Amino acid sequence: MTLRAGQRVVLAADTRLTDAAEVAGVVVGFLSLAAGVGGTVEQVVGQQDESDDVREYERLKSLLDAYGAGMPTGSRRQLEEKVAALEPAWTAFQERGPRVSVRVRFDNGFILDGAHEDVFVPA
Repeated sequence: MTLRAGQRVVLAADTRLTDAAEVAGVVVGFLSLAAGVGGTVEQVVGQQDESDDVREYERLKSLLDAYGAGMPTGSRRQLEEKVAALEPAWTAFQERGPRVSVRVRFDNGFILDGAHEDVFVPA
């Protein structure tokens, strides 16, 4: 499901926002939003966290594609081995797809920012 700015949504599950708070040594409680609380999507951000291995794979693969044909055989083979060793990280990265986070302003005035889109359902 892809959310878009301006779309009405509701929280799919109870969501705990804070740990128990203490004031002067007395536990006050914690803040939680109940499932079904409605709000409006203000912002949608698509992002995917790249690991160092993924960035290195992209760099080496680009180098191999651009200059591999003209490289000495030994150097090309070594580069191909490095690319092959990093390929599982690249494959896992591709399978995950982009992580989409949203900023939602709830009807009660609370704003939840950076939440994964899967915790919301269209209203």
